[in-house]
Amino acid sequence: MVAEEESNSLQYTPTWVVAVVCFFFVLISLVAERALHHLGKFLKHKQQDALFEALQKLKEELMLLGFISLLLTVFQGLVSEMCIPTYYVSTVLLPCKKHSESKTPEKHFPRDINHRRSLFSTEAASDHCSREGKVPLLSLEALHQLHIFIFVLAVVHVIYCLITMVLGGARIRQWKQWENEIQGHLNDRHVDEHHTSFVQHAQGWRKTAILSWTMSFFKQFHGSVTKSDYTALREGFIREHCPSNPRYNFHDYIMRTLQVDFKKVVGISWYLWLFVVMFLLLNVKGWNTYFWLSFLPVVLLLTVGTKLEHIIIRLAQEMSEMKERGETAQVKPSDEHFWFKNPRIVFFLIHFILFQNAFELAFFFWILCTYGFHSCIMEKLGYIITRLIMGVIVQVLCSYITLPLYVLVTQMGSCFKEGIFKEHIHSTLTTWRSGSRDQGSRRGSSAPNSATKTDRLHKEPYETLQIVEQQPMCTSIQTLQNSG
Repeated sequence: MVAEEESNSLQYTPTWVVAVVCFFFVLISLVAERALHHLGKFLKHKQQDALFEALQKLKEELMLLGFISLLLTVFQGLVSEMCIPTYYVSTVLLPCKKHSESKTPEKHFPRDINHRRSLFSTEAASDHCSREGKVPLLSLEALHQLHIFIFVLAVVHVIYCLITMVLGGARIRQWKQWENEIQGHLNDRHVDEHHTSFVQHAQGWRKTAILSWTMSFFKQFHGSVTKSDYTALREGFIREHCPSNPRYNFHDYIMRTLQVDFKKVVGISWYLWLFVVMFLLLNVKGWNTYFWLSFLPVVLLLTVGTKLEHIIIRLAQEMSEMKERGETAQVKPSDEHFWFKNPRIVFFLIHFILFQNAFELAFFFWILCTYGFHSCIMEKLGYIITRLIMGVIVQVLCSYITLPLYVLVTQMGSCFKEGIFKEHIHSTLTTWRSGSRDQGSRRGSSAPNSATKTDRLHKEPYETLQIVEQQPMCTSIQTLQNSG
């Protein structure tokens, strides 16, 4: 056995084999790196700064995957040499039950060890543990499979988010026609007509909470966003944040915010990695964990969609009450309508929903390719079909209903988003902000007030900035954007 292992080592492998394999690995890596580099240059040339930052985020995720791969490779020998009693790997939290459970540990142990030895690239770890009457904590084969699964999960998550954003963006682009019609008919009569239709949301059931939430739930499936909704929310946003510019292109603004959110949602945050660990822990035979978890994204998605529709209804109710009091009826954006007065919670929920669904699909295809369709981890056929159907439902709902609702309704918070500026203006303001902060730091104590204000502007994200002097600010925004 030792002679066979030596003949398979690198020192007995022909040099041309090593050189050819190494050449192709390096070539593929360089082609991928150059492709990403040219894609970044193309996005910068097209002034798609949000998508460029999304690409940078993707590179960060690839670097993280590379670091995880390096850790798994470097420490695989150390992990495989960690030994634990046979009981813990044969009876505790197993994804598949062993066929020889009825056997005693003494009878089962040699057979189990021999099976593991066939999977090892070396027998050192198994021999070391067998001498102690134990088994390795994790075999080299299992480490390799875990490595592949992490890579598959990251790739599926990126592709899934990209598909969702493309389909959702296509749905939002259909509103461009509404924006053009509004721009061409900016008169009080046209606005009043849509206000009347929008206020009808609140008629008849405005004081019935149960009926209001029920209507919100069903409305997301048919006419989730109407032209009257878009017109009323657009006017409310402009009157709140840019009253001096009624021709502000609201549609372009929400498309920019979608791009900004995409660069965040494409990444895998630390809390999502914790969910991965938890999901892997709960994958126990007989629990059908992944079958029940497949319903979680659907439930969350329907809850988010219902909440967003209910916010539209609440805004319509407020307009109806204004008309009854004889006041000027208009949509009043406010964080009060959102969970815990924080519109960002909706984003985090959508981020988790996308990742959870991507995890379900990635795990399914990984098991299919690694162990086959008849693997015990696959569970029953009915469970598999249900999980796949749930995945398709989440994809359709999120792309065509929840994502467009999120992009529109979350503009009704108290603060505007980063996308209020075009990409080149945002880059200019970021550069100016950094330069002003550096100048303030150099002045030091000679101008403490100025330095403090500049530092505050540098630290606060765009989501937390509010317009105090609205008239000059909005006029400046429009002037800058027209000049661009």
